[in-house]
Amino acid sequence: MRLASSRLRDPTVVATPLYFATMAAEAWYLGRRRRTVGETGGDYERQDTVASLLMGTGSLIVPLLAPKLLRPLTPGRGRLGRALVAAAVAAVVVTTAADAVARRAGRSRQPPTARRSPTASRTSEAPSRSRDVARRVAAVGGVASVALGGLAVTTTWASRLTPERLYARRVLPDLGRSPAAIAAAVLGWDFIYYWNHRFMHESRYMWAVHVVHHSSEHYNLSTALRQPVLEPLGTFLPYGALCLLGVSPELLTTARGVNLLWQYWIHTETVSSMGPSEAVLNTPSHHRVHHGSNPQYLDRNHGSVLIVWDRLFGTFEPERDPVVYGLTTNINTFNPAVIVGHEYAAIARDVASATGWRERVGYVVRGPGWAKEHRAALEGDVVRLTSRLEGYATVA
Repeated sequence: MRLASSRLRDPTVVATPLYFATMAAEAWYLGRRRRTVGETGGDYERQDTVASLLMGTGSLIVPLLAPKLLRPLTPGRGRLGRALVAAAVAAVVVTTAADAVARRAGRSRQPPTARRSPTASRTSEAPSRSRDVARRVAAVGGVASVALGGLAVTTTWASRLTPERLYARRVLPDLGRSPAAIAAAVLGWDFIYYWNHRFMHESRYMWAVHVVHHSSEHYNLSTALRQPVLEPLGTFLPYGALCLLGVSPELLTTARGVNLLWQYWIHTETVSSMGPSEAVLNTPSHHRVHHGSNPQYLDRNHGSVLIVWDRLFGTFEPERDPVVYGLTTNINTFNPAVIVGHEYAAIARDVASATGWRERVGYVVRGPGWAKEHRAALEGDVVRLTSRLEGYATVA
């Protein structure tokens, strides 16, 4: 949300030299510490740091390119918007029909019996072939439906909720640029950020955007720059809602910058505690918890500047046990394409394997944990069915 017309400087741009100076100082300090305490998760690793910097660079470039690339596909805006919606609807119709054929063919199959005649075996082959073809069609159609429909939703969402559009419809007069107005903008941004951040952890298609930031198994200032690249594929609560209350888009840019700068410095192990301020502010200790893959640390401490939101809404967890950084299942690569796209690929595989819309939608909008549990349950069902069929074969 960096606006060219802004009369207030974007703090994140002004601070760019500071990023590299502080990373160099932290790396020097951690190098000296490693000689006495050994390796820790806070240490710099060359390939990991390069990957983080590449993600940071991508997070700056993609927002500049995405509007031009996606505008033609935006329903109600671009020349291809109607075609995108039509293609999504067609994919849904084909997938739904294929689901129905697969279910009907499945019901037509004879149940396993102790003995089956050759004629009955040949009779059951046709429904089996129909079911397999229908499932392949549904797999392709399901992925296409989700991809095309998701693109239609996200482009429409973004185009309708820009700060400029909402500011033009504001219900309160412009708050100006006084210290009080800046404070209100920063506080408002922080509150909306909490819910967006929490949503990114609780809905899988949003987690696919955010997982980039959690993919490192290290935790230092360079990790702060490992920012999401594909934010245009998300549906965020609009920070521009503050513009309805009289916050100008220019002031919103300043609030965003303050928020990002605070997030930057808390990505470190060099600060153990900040004393009484830990009750109110988000600190390195609180944010280390957020980056932990320890079970008790998952989906906790979503705040940016303030930790009070987590305390109020039940997502706070103090740092007690040593933090294990990274994902519950690490991707073990520094390849930028895999870092950005691995969760989208996993969603596509799950959607392709689904046998109905409830399952497909669940894989997309429910939490990452639900998808894992659901797959485990399905695998358990397959194991039980296989054991049952083996029992039938033994009897025969």
